[in-house]
Amino acid sequence: MKINKQKPVMVTGATGYVAGVLVKQLLEAGLTVHAPIRDAQNTDKVQHLKALEEKTAGKIIFFEADLLQKGSYKQAMMGCEIIFHTASPFVVNTKNPQKELIDPAVKGTENILHSASEIISVKRIILTSSCAAIYGDNTDITLTANNRFTESDWNTSSSLQHQAYSYSKTLAEQTAWRIYKQQSHWELIVLNPSGVFGPGIKPHTHSESFNILRQIGDGTMKAGAPKWGMGAVDVRDLAQAHFQAAFLDNASGRYIISGHNTNLFDLARTLTPKYGHRYPIPKRMIPKWLLWLIGPFANKNMTRKMIARNVNISWEGDNSKSVRDLGLNYRPLEQTMTEFFQQLIDHKLL
Repeated sequence: MKINKQKPVMVTGATGYVAGVLVKQLLEAGLTVHAPIRDAQNTDKVQHLKALEEKTAGKIIFFEADLLQKGSYKQAMMGCEIIFHTASPFVVNTKNPQKELIDPAVKGTENILHSASEIISVKRIILTSSCAAIYGDNTDITLTANNRFTESDWNTSSSLQHQAYSYSKTLAEQTAWRIYKQQSHWELIVLNPSGVFGPGIKPHTHSESFNILRQIGDGTMKAGAPKWGMGAVDVRDLAQAHFQAAFLDNASGRYIISGHNTNLFDLARTLTPKYGHRYPIPKRMIPKWLLWLIGPFANKNMTRKMIARNVNISWEGDNSKSVRDLGLNYRPLEQTMTEFFQQLIDHKLL
């Protein structure tokens, strides 16, 4: 499918962590970005994006919209051939997962995609899903064909009571594929990133990625970190994946976007050579039995079931489709983590 880069593109969640880096790339490419947000008149919320516009050949236009208000995105979609739907909550500590995670993820996706079906200019939608829609716990890898997660796998182990965030991403993506099959004038391409790290456009954020890095560097994990298996990808590589998925003719289906198979302890260890002498980077691995014993008391959202099914169990993801189709060349993990950590230092967030 040929996409006209002279047409505007719409990015939901433009003030967020992943979307901010994507907006930067789109503006640098000279594109016009339609950015629907809940409070477009809030200058504090958008000034970092306006600053990007001033340094690039692109243009950004803000619209008022609410993820849960039907039809509120239609004005921003007008004239757009590409829609990037990145807006979805990423929080772990929730009091009401149905209201805070499930409803915004699922109803927001329904709102965006149903509206797109009424806007004749829309040709392709890029949905930011997650590897959380592919698996719920690391033990799920035993259910895969070759002990490696691929785009053909789906999360069947999460629920509202267990791994609610992963459940929300699964339901939202399944909703997107269902709506896609009900229409015929736009394509759906889904990106499934693993854990996203790396410097953002706006470091003062509540993104869970920043919270994890702060805990690695502020002493929270000084006693040690567990080998909690996970994938990791640089936010800039993820933005590139969005760009390629939007404009490459042959892009199609789902894509695992993950540069590295790693774990929480090894993520922390990438920072030791440069920062270990100045910051309380965890240097010890917490034994699984100890985390199982004390984890639920330290974090009420960390259940013993989660610990049993994820700690000391490797995470393996197959990123070959993203390399082949989208031409991705993933950054080294050490570069991602050190540049991310340095951003927190530079902005006095540690």
